[in-house]
Amino acid sequence: MLSSSNRLLRLLSLLQTRRHWAGADLAQTLAVHPRTLRRDIDRLRELGYPIQASSGVAGGYSFRAGNALPPLLLDDDEALTVAITLRTAATGTVGGVEEAALRALVKLEQVMPTRLRHKLDALRSAIVPLPRGGPVIDAGRLAALAAACRDQLRVNFDYADSRGQPSTRQVEPQGLAHTGYRWYLVAWDPARDDWRTFRLDRIAGAVALGAHFAPRPPPEGGDLRAYVMRAVGQAPNAEEARIVLHAPHGVMAARIPASAGQVEALDDGRCLLRSSGQSLEALTYWLLALEVEFDVLAPASLAQRFQAAGERVARMLQRRDTATPPQQAERPEPPQGSAT
Repeated sequence: MLSSSNRLLRLLSLLQTRRHWAGADLAQTLAVHPRTLRRDIDRLRELGYPIQASSGVAGGYSFRAGNALPPLLLDDDEALTVAITLRTAATGTVGGVEEAALRALVKLEQVMPTRLRHKLDALRSAIVPLPRGGPVIDAGRLAALAAACRDQLRVNFDYADSRGQPSTRQVEPQGLAHTGYRWYLVAWDPARDDWRTFRLDRIAGAVALGAHFAPRPPPEGGDLRAYVMRAVGQAPNAEEARIVLHAPHGVMAARIPASAGQVEALDDGRCLLRSSGQSLEALTYWLLALEVEFDVLAPASLAQRFQAAGERVARMLQRRDTATPPQQAERPEPPQGSAT
């Protein structure tokens, strides 16, 4: 039999795992009488937890949002995930959340059991964040645009295009997409009668919210990231890329994520990478970063990109070899009798 306080914590944890619990199922899981369950529900409500009850055949209890944020219970994996995410946010490319993420991380680590703190330290030592490209985005602006997309509210903002030409835009926001380098807003522009993408770092000043608008079918069937990639000239390659990697299958399978492509063994020392949906720009950079020998089987345009890159490197090496080294200034002879 659990003590009253332990039973309350167990009840709270169960309520957070499902959107709705039937009263009989919840009482059976806790091994308590339904009257005891009702008393425990009342105690949690007194502590500020917004628990709603419903009657009837499908009656039960639901954990709902209230006026204040109550304490939440996290299991071990959830706590580690939140801690790593907060650490990433504290050094990320969304400005304005670093201090809040750091404060939340300190609070979380303060109450972490020793076993979890050891795991977190091990993850920290193993995960080394790389500097991210792209400008830092204001968190308030990002949140305001996300809310406008959710609530279907027109937005007004000052914007500068790629040539630096300023303009004032009034659009109907559809959603936000991140390409790995920059944040983009996808919106319907009534003035152009077409969909448009807007880089968030080119929005100047505050975003003003306007009236409601009627939603319309989104571009690309709702795949906003694909639409943005295509709009900014980083469209995925239509043809599947096939590259022979001169490295064992086990080594490459451990390094290449499934989202990048499928790795198939050819022999003991080579494997085949099949990649679809990746832009040629990303593949060119990524294959060079693998630091292994490779042969491009398809598409021909990818091989042409490497040929052009190789020619640029060859010209650079030729210029370096033929350049006259800078003359070094001759050191004056020390005066007679001085120390050398």
